[in-house]
Amino acid sequence: MIVGAHVVLSSKNPEADHAFFRDVFKLSSVAAGGGYVIFGLPESEASIHQTDGDARHELYFLCDDINAFVADMKERGVECGPTQDAGWGVLVEIKLPSGAPLHVYQPRHERPSGS
Repeated sequence: MIVGAHVVLSSKNPEADHAFFRDVFKLSSVAAGGGYVIFGLPESEASIHQTDGDARHELYFLCDDINAFVADMKERGVECGPTQDAGWGVLVEIKLPSGAPLHVYQPRHERPSGS
């Protein structure tokens, strides 16, 4: 039985990105030893998309109000790209302190219930 998911993000500056997840996203964390930090995530969902090329994985965070999220990020000095209507939701790309992109969207699709 699946009880959760573990997501691994690569970073050129993990300390700065740790601080971002802790201080900006306000996620709880535990020190896992060896400099590794594991952050708790809110309820999640997964989808599977057909590909004709190499398989790849993507990570998106969800929010209830994309405009409020963008305003909050800008207040905190976080660089945000333009919002984009993707049909299935409204999407914005932010930059982590390491420079890595991270996508956040306000979904329009029905959300599955948690397990």
